[in-house]
Amino acid sequence: MSNGNSIQIKCIIVDDEPMARDVIRRYIEKVPILYLSGEFGNAIDASIFLQEHHVDIIFLDIRMPQLSGTDFVRSLRTVPKIIFTTAHKEYAHEGYELDVIDYLLKPIRFDRFLKAVNKAFPKKEQDAEVEVYATPLHEAKAADSFIYVRVDRKMVKIILDDILYIESDKDYVKLFTDKGFVITRQTIASVEAMLSEKEFVRIHRSYIVSMNKVKSFTHEVVEVANKELPVGKLYRNNFLKLQGN
Repeated sequence: MSNGNSIQIKCIIVDDEPMARDVIRRYIEKVPILYLSGEFGNAIDASIFLQEHHVDIIFLDIRMPQLSGTDFVRSLRTVPKIIFTTAHKEYAHEGYELDVIDYLLKPIRFDRFLKAVNKAFPKKEQDAEVEVYATPLHEAKAADSFIYVRVDRKMVKIILDDILYIESDKDYVKLFTDKGFVITRQTIASVEAMLSEKEFVRIHRSYIVSMNKVKSFTHEVVEVANKELPVGKLYRNNFLKLQGN
């Protein structure tokens, strides 16, 4: 399959967490030179796929049932370029021993993802096409104006321009929009990883706000949709910096 570019980088995702695969899939879709050949919830299915298909790069989780990501890499006769995607930094040393390209800690931001891809395929290998076609998250408005979150057993589309703010409630997240709110069972950090850091900002351990929907603010509170949200000390400087203060 061709996307019109002279070079196409085939990749697969191997991760037992559906939401983690969703994030990486969305990032791959933002880089037209990348082509997603498949995604797998375990390393065994991925290993079977690789017996008959060539891929250039694997975005690979480490902690998985049946076969870990590190053991999966050791089992391969021909090893594609590997980028580990994990929430566990204690495996970094083992990853580097396996000569992986990069080690991305979850939640993964798009700019960090893109840096890893460019490290895997530097200019001398692909004539800078990854960098040319990798549109930053906040610039890709037309194609990337929504995200999907799981609500009960359905994947629900959320238009980014509709989001007012996001609130964390233990193991759940509420996304408040112009049309109401939805509740999804995931962490606020995982939702934050899907958003543009230029358009959405974490102001508190429990809140993310849309920069475009901020009506007023002080050092202590932010007003969005006639609701005052607290500004945490750890997030204050970044928020004020983005507001030009």
